Amino acid sequence: MVSHRRSSQSGLGFAARGSAALAVSTAAATAVVLGAAPAGADPQQTPAAVRAKVDRLYEQAEKATEQYNKAGERAGRLRTLIGQAQDRAARGQERINRMRGALGSVAGSQYRSGGIDPALALLLSSDPDSYLDKASVLERVSERQAGVLRELQQARRTLGQERTEAAHGLTELERSRAAVARHKRAVEGRLAEARRLLKTLPADERGSFDRASRSGRDELTALGGGLPGGLPSSARAAAAMLAAQRAVGLPYVWGANGPSRFDCSGLTQWAYAQAGVGLPRTSQAQRYAGRQIPLSQARPGDLVTYRDDASHIGMYAGNGQVIHAPYPGAAVRYDPVGMMPVSSVTRV
Repeated sequence: MVSHRRSSQSGLGFAARGSAALAVSTAAATAVVLGAAPAGADPQQTPAAVRAKVDRLYEQAEKATEQYNKAGERAGRLRTLIGQAQDRAARGQERINRMRGALGSVAGSQYRSGGIDPALALLLSSDPDSYLDKASVLERVSERQAGVLRELQQARRTLGQERTEAAHGLTELERSRAAVARHKRAVEGRLAEARRLLKTLPADERGSFDRASRSGRDELTALGGGLPGGLPSSARAAAAMLAAQRAVGLPYVWGANGPSRFDCSGLTQWAYAQAGVGLPRTSQAQRYAGRQIPLSQARPGDLVTYRDDASHIGMYAGNGQVIHAPYPGAAVRYDPVGMMPVSSVTRV
């Protein structure tokens, strides 16, 4: 599988330190959004006010979902690093056990011949590392043995530190993810309130809102009208486009990335995975997963991100349309590319 992931900074210590910052930023984002979302809705509001409120709630929900996805992706990377550290620790312990076995054979031979070298007895003790710090011991073992033991001692210390830091980082990331999950539940409650309010509107108003897909911006919807259809830019873009088309009609679900339900970045990630291309999990990261081009040059399969913070993403389908997973309660569908302010277009 071709991968367009950016390489993460090396070192588990960095991941652990970075997780604390993520926890703070997630908590801040949660506070902002929860403070911004109104607790209830006045049933006497005008249709325009209802539409504006639901627009805001959907935007907040998308931002919450992408934050949740980001925390989950980083937690997954940390789990992998922890597994690798544990494997290295197990291999290091096997080497130590083999050396102690060999030294035990030497000790047995010495005992049968009349005694055991005190230095060898120390090395065979339950905690040989503590004796390696004593020069008097090192003077009585071979240079090769001392070098190997120092190497193993350092490796054990390093692995212990890595495991401790990784475990701490994972704990912090899981806390961050839990905070985003709480945020998500709170916004879902507000979405439910908005849906109840929408049901009080006349049927034609509800249908108009759904067709507009949150835009309510005729000038932006018209923006894509003059864009050509064209062919995908590559075989992988064509395969991703076909996969996205197969997903039309499937439901939007928080944090889902297929094969039967999706959020916005989950749909694009899944579609490109069917083409053998690995995309990052979040819309913010996907916007940098290829070469950015002008909207006027968009071709089917290109990724279209929305808003300055790239909190929503879809796939250009040609003729001024995108395929995307819009919001909770809606199915994957086609919409005008100008349904919201376009932030960037990325060719994978």
